[in-house]
Amino acid sequence: MLPNKMNRGKISFGKIGLSLGVAKPTDEPAVGTTSDSGEDHITSTHSGFGSFGKNQPEKNDKDDKDEMSFTMGFSGFGKKARDFDVDKLVEETRKSALDRNRENIEKMKLQSELDLSAGDDCKSVNVPASEKSALSSQSLTHSESDKEEDFIGPLPPPSIDFSTPVEESDDESDSEENQLPVTHELVLEHGTKAVSGLAVDPSGTRLVSGGLDYDVRYWDFQGMDQSKEAFRSFCPADGYPVNVVEYSCTGDKVLVVAGSSQAKVYDRDGIELFECVRGDMYLHDMAKTKGHIAGLTCGTWHPKDKEEFLTSARDGTCRLWHTSRPECQKSVIKARASNGLKTVPTTCAFSRDGLLVACACDDGSIQMWDHRKNFVNVTINIKSAHTRGSDTSGLTFAYDNKGFATRGGDDTLKLWDIRNTKQEVHTAQELFNRFGMTNCVFSPSDQILVTGTSLNKGESSGKLLMYNRNTWDIVRELEVGPSHIIRIIWHPRLNQFMLGCGDGKIRLLYEPKISHNGAILVAGKHKKRSKQAEVVVSQQIITPHALPMFREERHKSTRKLEERDRKDPVKSRQPDLPVGKAGSGGRVSAGGSTLSSYIIRNMGLRNKVREEGDPREALLKYAKAAEENPYWVTPAYARNQPKTIFQEQQDGKIKEDQTEEPVPKKIKSE
Repeated sequence: MLPNKMNRGKISFGKIGLSLGVAKPTDEPAVGTTSDSGEDHITSTHSGFGSFGKNQPEKNDKDDKDEMSFTMGFSGFGKKARDFDVDKLVEETRKSALDRNRENIEKMKLQSELDLSAGDDCKSVNVPASEKSALSSQSLTHSESDKEEDFIGPLPPPSIDFSTPVEESDDESDSEENQLPVTHELVLEHGTKAVSGLAVDPSGTRLVSGGLDYDVRYWDFQGMDQSKEAFRSFCPADGYPVNVVEYSCTGDKVLVVAGSSQAKVYDRDGIELFECVRGDMYLHDMAKTKGHIAGLTCGTWHPKDKEEFLTSARDGTCRLWHTSRPECQKSVIKARASNGLKTVPTTCAFSRDGLLVACACDDGSIQMWDHRKNFVNVTINIKSAHTRGSDTSGLTFAYDNKGFATRGGDDTLKLWDIRNTKQEVHTAQELFNRFGMTNCVFSPSDQILVTGTSLNKGESSGKLLMYNRNTWDIVRELEVGPSHIIRIIWHPRLNQFMLGCGDGKIRLLYEPKISHNGAILVAGKHKKRSKQAEVVVSQQIITPHALPMFREERHKSTRKLEERDRKDPVKSRQPDLPVGKAGSGGRVSAGGSTLSSYIIRNMGLRNKVREEGDPREALLKYAKAAEENPYWVTPAYARNQPKTIFQEQQDGKIKEDQTEEPVPKKIKSE
């Protein structure tokens, strides 16, 4: 009897056996032996199923390949697949990573020594050329060692070079601070009073300004030369100053908010589209009125929806409007003080994503509502953001929607974090503010906060202050003009400042290297030359008594020549005059020449009754013929109608005896 260990690593199915690669002991029985169970086992020396029938001689792998290549007619199946040892590869990778880290640390040390030596004006560290080449070549040893002809596949990633450290975000802000567009200035004349409203369309081609002189002006940078004149000017509400002007997110509409209770919307050419309705001032509940009943304080467009805008007024409400329904507001938001009473919102704004509606009130609070919900409960309420009784003039959100800034009437500028509104992040004080329209803006990179100041006693010019948002350091303090700075725009596409000042001027600050279009287009154009009138090109000898063939025509001024050409119908291309009296412009055919005019004229002539002699005689001459030959009317009325009796006439006059005198009127006796 054979032990069980002899059958280890084999699976037997009757007379067919499968060897699993277990080493064959020396005492294994020969092929065809019988076990204790009485079953025959047929085994082979290699793995796989055994053969049927007689035992065949063993063949090695080389003989199998040669026989197969001879049968198929080709020499081989290609190159042999490469075998990988995973454990060995992991160990090599770990060792190479440790070597690279050690080399990078040494290189950083060498770099730091070089920097220190250069800063201290000492001798530079002399690194041998062989060591430098070794440091530069060692980063590629791993990829070169794995590169072979027989290996097909992607190369491993190159090693990271730590010799040049990555610059931090503070360096970017420093570069921006050094390149502010404030080197050049261009002045536009709006009027004689302060510019309280200023807006630039998103493309940066047009500018709209409004002032305390009740006027709104449209400026076009591309069509404006150095004369710097507005192409359109109008008065939206007579007797009311303009508080806010703003372009929609697409630039096709302009919202004008004056001191009246009705906001107006214009197109980009200054044509009025509609006017918001005015509410009923006799209703106590402001939610029941269709519009504002008091003077407007601020207004703004939705940053994503070009048809929706927001207005705030002194009736204690903020109202959302849609351009398709100017006859009634879309929603009403009531601002409430901490004691539950009505408070007046002095400014309003949308967040950059349009999900928050915010307003600052005269009780010093800042209130925000979620645009996706009803405007009953306040989402964010900062009760003591500014001094009670002061008019907060500016409220703006950062581009990342994580912070916002407020410009208070209490001479402060505060930066807030919307994630934690219990206390402001930074505060700047003693910034004199005289106007309720002074605003603050963020830079296009969101790293600088800019605001302006008004003239105080003893000061000669307003200041433009720029604060670093992270460190709250003053990046630049710039004196701009001998007047107040009220409105500020830092256009991200133009990279220019637009400042509305208290002297009625708009100051454009730019840098030709980093700014684009806008004021640069205006500064580069020349003023159009006017036509010179009454100018004689050359001298002329006047000979009044010369013969016509020798007489020279006198030179005339261009103005007189134009007047003479204007009278000439050929040169002035005068249209044909109307024919006759018919028509009022152009060449109109005479009456009766067309079919319609001919019919109208003949209808009047045919129906006209010619009155010749006595009309009674003209009628009675047909009486005898009608009586002798009745045809239509007379036979129908012959039986029941009385005989007609006509008054007798003598010499064309009715006899006096047949006339009946009227009964005299009875005189009333007293």
